[in-house]
Amino acid sequence: MGLEEAMPVDGYMTTQVSRVINWARRSSVWPMPFATACCGIELMATASSRYDLARFGAEVFRFSPRQADLMIVAGRISTKMMPVLQRIYLQMTEPKWVISMGACASTGGLFDTYAVVQGVDQFMPVDIYVPGCPPRPETLIEGVMAIQQIIDQDNIPYDADGKRKPLGISLTEGNSKNVNVTINGS
Repeated sequence: MGLEEAMPVDGYMTTQVSRVINWARRSSVWPMPFATACCGIELMATASSRYDLARFGAEVFRFSPRQADLMIVAGRISTKMMPVLQRIYLQMTEPKWVISMGACASTGGLFDTYAVVQGVDQFMPVDIYVPGCPPRPETLIEGVMAIQQIIDQDNIPYDADGKRKPLGISLTEGNSKNVNVTINGS
């Protein structure tokens, strides 16, 4: 029925260890939601049966940062919440990824006030910017798929000190179903 029938009884397969590790990482991305307002509702809809984020190996939302490797910042972030968000980010396992979901998380949205952070990228590295107010669940799924593609290609950029550089990829609404991700300078 599967791989067992295609191989002889005493058969073996060869591959690179890095490919197996990247396949396991790509297939088991565990998101840590940090959701506020309307983007949080769209984040919940993404995990529902209609959109089924579980198809991509990211259905296990973890509410402990030590068990998560993908933070999804969805919605507006106040200046009082930012230290908590930074602490949660620092407690996550490496390699860790950040998706900024929605106009409020990415740029402050229509809340141009002193109490709302005008983009979480001022305080932590952001890998994928998902546009919209609020963004559709399909767009968030494309963002997760873009991170999975980077993990699978083992195309993770590092700086001279060995720290991972943020990807800074901006999705556009209405992308095609095939997400092509390239990193400038790599």
